[in-house]
Amino acid sequence: MKRTLAVLLLLFPLGLFAQPLDVVNVSAPAVNHVFSPSGTITVTDTSSPIWGGGFLQSRYFKGQPGSPAAGKYVYEYRVDLRNSLGITAIGAITSLTVNFGPNVGTLDFSGDRNPDDVFVITGGGLGNKGLSSAVRAGTSITFTFSGGGIAQGGSPGRGDSSYFFGIVSTHPKHNVTVTATNTVGPALSLNAWAPLYRVRAPSGGLKKKP
Repeated sequence: MKRTLAVLLLLFPLGLFAQPLDVVNVSAPAVNHVFSPSGTITVTDTSSPIWGGGFLQSRYFKGQPGSPAAGKYVYEYRVDLRNSLGITAIGAITSLTVNFGPNVGTLDFSGDRNPDDVFVITGGGLGNKGLSSAVRAGTSITFTFSGGGIAQGGSPGRGDSSYFFGIVSTHPKHNVTVTATNTVGPALSLNAWAPLYRVRAPSGGLKKKP
């Protein structure tokens, strides 16, 4: 038994074990009250193109004083392929992997008094497909889309969009490269926002995580 455990630790270091995160579906504007006592939030967006006509949207804002998320940073993502055309084949984005660092998994997004890790805005917002899972391995989180992924359309406006899905951190944003797996070719490298966190260096000091 000890030898088997030792082999497993060599293959999968402790920090890289797959850890499923709790994913809950929520509705807007109700979920906004987790981030703002009034339910009003001001957001900043950026996007990265996908396959001509599609894009990955990153959304960022800070929890307001008096809210459960006060002082924390909220990151939301959405893959939009509604106007991306599949010419020779219909492609689909199946998952998105983000080097997110440590998240705050103690917020009740759904109102059931239980802590949640990831929220998906399935009501009151854009999108037609959600997440089937969110899994952490080390500092990275892989978000897998439901229904075979977010697919292109055969004509303009006929493609899919994911719902906005979000997660909270104690760290402010910086620019990162995320990985999008898909059904028609190599994984895509896309620009997005994620937390700028620090890890302890071997000497005991702190260094920025790339």
